[in-house]
Amino acid sequence: MINAIIKNRRAVRKFTADSVSADEIKNLIESFQTSPCGMHQPDVMNLVVVKDKGLRNEIEKATGDACYNAPVLFLLNTKKGNMFGERDASAAAENIMLEATDLGLGSVYVMGDAVKLNDYADIQKELGIASDFQTTVIVPVGKIAEEPAKEDRANRYQVTIY
Repeated sequence: MINAIIKNRRAVRKFTADSVSADEIKNLIESFQTSPCGMHQPDVMNLVVVKDKGLRNEIEKATGDACYNAPVLFLLNTKKGNMFGERDASAAAENIMLEATDLGLGSVYVMGDAVKLNDYADIQKELGIASDFQTTVIVPVGKIAEEPAKEDRANRYQVTIY
């Protein structure tokens, strides 16, 4: 079953206004909690889940509308200077996105525009993100408004076997 989830996960950039249920959010958080981290350091990454429409609008504006008006945002924050931060956040984001796919929800990985949020100390403070942490990845999640096109990804990257 997981193989089908992995193969069916797609970047979704159009969401409905429908909310994501508390149980779905709980499952997504559990997926975040099971993600691997470099050197088993539990204090180098945290998650902020944003359901509040006002806060989501502030984040949308700060990131240049990079959250696609999703009804819930998962902000993965890593300790500044941690050598594994981006990798840990990416692995955790993948767990969240795979769980979203399994739940029939859409998601998208936002890293480039997520870092823009770090320029807004007022928003970071409002979100309770400590000054020694930075937002590394945002995963917008919601009900899919428009199915992304299916593409053959069987030969997407070069593979060498020795």
